[in-house]
Amino acid sequence: MASLRLLAHYQYQRAAWYSRVLQSIRTQSTDATGVAHEKAQSYVHHIGSKPLVYRNVGQHLRLAAERFPNNEAIVSCHEAGARLTYAAVLDKVDRLAAAFHQLGLRQGDRVGIWAPNGTLFYLTNLAAARAGMITVGINPAYQVPELEYALQKVGVKALVAAEGYRQQNYYGMISHIAPELASSKPGELKSKALPELSAVIIESQKSLPGAIKFSELFELPSEQAISKIEMLQSKIMPDSGVNLQFTSGTTGHPKAALMSHFGFVNNGLHIGNRNEMDQKMHRLCVQVPLFHAFGMVIAIMAALSYGSTLVLPTAGFKAADSLAAIVRERCSIILGTPTMYVDLVRRIVESGAKLDTPEIAVTGGATCSPKLFADIKHTLGVRKVKTVFGLTETTAVIFQSLFEESPEDVQQTVGHVTDHYEAKVIDRDGHIVPFGTAGELCVRGYSTMLGYWGDEKKTKETIDADRWLRTGDQFMLREDGYGKIVGRLKEVVIRGGENIYPKEVEDYLNTYPKILEVHCIGVPDERTGEELCAFVRLKDPEETIDREEIKRYCEGKLAYYKVPKYVRVLNDLPKTTSGKVQKFKLGQLFAAER
Repeated sequence: MASLRLLAHYQYQRAAWYSRVLQSIRTQSTDATGVAHEKAQSYVHHIGSKPLVYRNVGQHLRLAAERFPNNEAIVSCHEAGARLTYAAVLDKVDRLAAAFHQLGLRQGDRVGIWAPNGTLFYLTNLAAARAGMITVGINPAYQVPELEYALQKVGVKALVAAEGYRQQNYYGMISHIAPELASSKPGELKSKALPELSAVIIESQKSLPGAIKFSELFELPSEQAISKIEMLQSKIMPDSGVNLQFTSGTTGHPKAALMSHFGFVNNGLHIGNRNEMDQKMHRLCVQVPLFHAFGMVIAIMAALSYGSTLVLPTAGFKAADSLAAIVRERCSIILGTPTMYVDLVRRIVESGAKLDTPEIAVTGGATCSPKLFADIKHTLGVRKVKTVFGLTETTAVIFQSLFEESPEDVQQTVGHVTDHYEAKVIDRDGHIVPFGTAGELCVRGYSTMLGYWGDEKKTKETIDADRWLRTGDQFMLREDGYGKIVGRLKEVVIRGGENIYPKEVEDYLNTYPKILEVHCIGVPDERTGEELCAFVRLKDPEETIDREEIKRYCEGKLAYYKVPKYVRVLNDLPKTTSGKVQKFKLGQLFAAER
């Protein structure tokens, strides 16, 4: 990826498009008397109170170790309570980075990390960045075809993996794709299916044919090789790629978005600032997966910026373990998706636990209903519930709660545009719409991805010549910088010519006492073209609900055409590991019934 050329293009174009923006953000409208008035258009730019910093992830880690050497950087509760200070993290990371070089890996090579939350993921992620390599976070739940696709798509050269996750045996799954592994010398794999993969590194107590033990990497490099890692930092440009994130896969085959060091460092810095992490030494309960942008940036990078402690309750989310970790480790900030908070709130209520340390609950990864906001604040006893909104292609966050805001702003919006970012809302023809009018959200800023790996066509479809990224979100922007998701453009249901935004219906149905969560999709209908189907998860699995009950609840609250024609009750909804419902799978479930 020609990241430097992209940056130069961005700076060169800025003067030209800025004048065009100023000319286009106001248009004239005429009132009933024929008098022309200027009408403000949906464009905002928030400068922020802190400047952007020009450093790479490795330099950011070095700075954290110098400023907070004795602060606990990470506590992994499920790994016998493993604890590492920032000074210890830097030492281990540099040993691991030097080992990567000794294995023949070089700057720009892709290092895959296939592991659930734990010290392996945390250290490998930072070590690859310090070594000038590009990390590839691989979903721990991936099955063989998905793993093969990910490794092939971005040409992973070294794969660092846990021994397994849940019922999965990672070594066995890798061997299924690359049967040559068992007869290979460690670090010298030559696979027909994975021609670029040379090293398979497994966190295991036993020796596995063709694989390198993760623990042995720390003893592999010499002290001289380790010292060279610090000297390497000046050669790793902040504008270069640091991480490849696969899109969530809620609509189909995932793409690989390339993120920069500059975006990682600054997004973490400004997210942490908005989450008040500069006010005290916080301890973060991290319920979200580290392989996802939420975990990598909102957790790891934000914590690095302010010397905070990451507390990992378990390898994969379990509400009981989260609650235990919050109490035992006295966590003051909690990170989670709405789904995780639903389960955590229920667990707290069932256990009768009283929490006295949580101050802030941060929710993101999916939209959160007003009722859930209220439940989080009341049950966890936090003084603030903060929302973050972003997408893979923007590294992490583009809208986020401000320091002080009304309950209405917290519950009814996704927050305020983040520092140093621009946002606008456009219609189908690309024209900016007035504030308060729904359209497609477009954003531009320092953390926009460098592009989709190996897919220039899709990159150009997503990012235009002026570096505006089209999010695909149906959005309304307010003049004060707050925004509200209306829905996904692709999810708009057109019933007999009427547009239905599923999120509006979901938000209302989530207030029904029986319902734990609900997600709506459009399904084919011969008469109206499309109808709405609601997939419901109930608080009590023994309860039932049908369309007539839903219809009665909607009377006088929703227009008749918005009331779901179909209702399906599920005990579990298909989701990504980051908590997003895979609506295309809901569509497949409905189609299978026909």
